[in-house]
Amino acid sequence: MDYVRSRPVSLKAHPTYNERWLQEQIASDPTLLGLGVDDLDVKDVERRQPRAGRLDVLLYDAENSTRYEVEIQLGPTDESHIIRTLEYWDNERRRFPQYEHVAVIVAEEITGRFLNVINLFNQAIPLIAVQMSALEVNGAMTLHATKVLDVALPAAEEDDDSGRETDRNYWEARSAKPVMKALDALAARLQADNPHVGLKYNKHYIGLQRHGIADNFVTFRPRKKHVIVEPKIERSETIDSLIENWGLTTLPYDKRWNRYRLQLEPDEVKDQEVRIYGLR
Repeated sequence: MDYVRSRPVSLKAHPTYNERWLQEQIASDPTLLGLGVDDLDVKDVERRQPRAGRLDVLLYDAENSTRYEVEIQLGPTDESHIIRTLEYWDNERRRFPQYEHVAVIVAEEITGRFLNVINLFNQAIPLIAVQMSALEVNGAMTLHATKVLDVALPAAEEDDDSGRETDRNYWEARSAKPVMKALDALAARLQADNPHVGLKYNKHYIGLQRHGIADNFVTFRPRKKHVIVEPKIERSETIDSLIENWGLTTLPYDKRWNRYRLQLEPDEVKDQEVRIYGLR
C-alpha cells in the first residue's frame, strides 16, 4: 500500500464544501461522527425549535431509546455554538421525555479554553464534543472525526449502591415466591462451581459477592412475573446468535455496564440455567 499525503482543508473558508455540505454528509452517514453506535437513524434535519432556530441533525438510536441532538459549526467552536447546542438539547428533552437525550457539539476546532467549558457542562449534562477535520487526498475530499469529549459515565455499581444494601425480605416483598425460587436455582448453579460466591441484596439489583467482596459478573433484578438476568460480557455476534437460537427473551443490551439482559419466566429457569451460566 502506497503512502498518500493528505492536506488539511478549512471548510469555513472553502467556497463549495460549506456547513450545508457537512450536514448532508453526516445525515447520509451518521457513523462519520464516531459516536460508537452502529445503527443510527436520521430522525430530522433542520428541525425547527420553539421560539427560534433550527437543530442541524437529530439522530435516533432505537435500540437504546436515545436521541442525539447534533449542532454543527464550521471553524472553531464558540460561546454561541455551545449555548445553542445545550438549548436545543434541552428543548428536545422537555418535549420528548420518554427518550434519553445526548447533546453533540461538532466543530472543525475545539480549543482548550472551550473544551474546559464543555467539560464542566459534561458533569451534569450528557454531552459529546466532536472535532471534525476535512482532508484533501489525491484531489478527493474526506472527513475525519475525533471525539474529544465523551459522555461522563456514573460511578461503578458498587460505589453507586454503597450504603443501600437491603435484605431478602425487601426483594420478596417486591417480587413473588416463584420468581425468588427461580433466582435461588440460578444462584445454586453458580455456587456449584463457585462455592465462595453468594448473593448480595442491594436496593436496585441483587448482585454477587465473593469472600464478602462485590463480584458482580452476573446481576439479577426480580420482578413480579420474571427475573432479569444480566451477565457482564462484551457484546458479540457469536453470543447474539447463541441467545437467539436458544429462544431467550432479551431486553436491549446495556452498553453502559456491558451487560446482556435476559428475561426469564420461573418455569424457564430449569431449562436455561446451564446455558446462562455458560455465558460467563
